[in-house]
Amino acid sequence: MAARVTAIEVKAILDGCTTDDTVIEVMIGAATELIDEVFLNDTDVSTALLKEIERWLTAHMVASSVFRTTSGEKVGDAEVKYTGQWGKNLESTPYGQMVLTLDFTGKMAKMGKQAAKIKAIESFD
Repeated sequence: MAARVTAIEVKAILDGCTTDDTVIEVMIGAATELIDEVFLNDTDVSTALLKEIERWLTAHMVASSVFRTTSGEKVGDAEVKYTGQWGKNLESTPYGQMVLTLDFTGKMAKMGKQAAKIKAIESFD
């Protein structure tokens, strides 16, 4: 499927991002493919919501790779620390956290997680 978002729409939520549009468009392509795969044949999620999830997912990808934000800055005695809790995967940026918030199905949170499988062995003899 074609991308739902543009580089301009992604940059609108990436405060101070000066990353080249062509780099963001690569991330948009990856986000589009992932969203298409995760929500394949899902009629519960509207096109408008898929667009927002794709936009925030793209911003997460950009922030995770080419536009990294700092968690603190110090120059001499002056120090700035940003609040927020950060985890792994989508929880590692505020943009990924928004993806998890927007996805009411929970599919994005479940990505990459697989249920454990246990197989019983009748006997070792």
